Amino acid sequence: MDTLVLVAFALLVLGVVGAVLPLLPSGLFSLAGVAVYWWHTGDPGTLLFALLVGLSLVAVAVDWLAGFVGAKAGGVDTKVAVVAGAVGFLLMLLTGPVGLLAGVAGTVFAFEFRESGDAEASARHAAYATVGVVASAAMQVLLTAVVLAAMLWVQFG
Repeated sequence: MDTLVLVAFALLVLGVVGAVLPLLPSGLFSLAGVAVYWWHTGDPGTLLFALLVGLSLVAVAVDWLAGFVGAKAGGVDTKVAVVAGAVGFLLMLLTGPVGLLAGVAGTVFAFEFRESGDAEASARHAAYATVGVVASAAMQVLLTAVVLAAMLWVQFG
């Protein structure tokens, strides 16, 4: 197998791995893998190439926005969602995925409890925000795995 094809598949695999490991841009790795393969081989065709680029870009959007959208869907104020994202990110740098989840949940709970004094509602808001973060990772795994599977089909199918 050609070196650039191997590089492309390494990027595609990093895309799937990056979906579950913090700080790795899963969608961007998948996009780069598709682009390198297409540039080097001319495959896949235009329609499939556009579809795979689109899926990779959706993975990027999910990576960047799903936690925020999950928090907003749970009724969390925009300011709280932004602060929770920042705290989660900082704690993720120190402790990994557990810090991300704890940072988001703890921040949302603290802000909501301070505002309302209702522990049950605050816990519900924190749970929605945390589910948004977990759902983001799951969606990224799905999207990047589909891109990888399609490229394996192009190469070996």
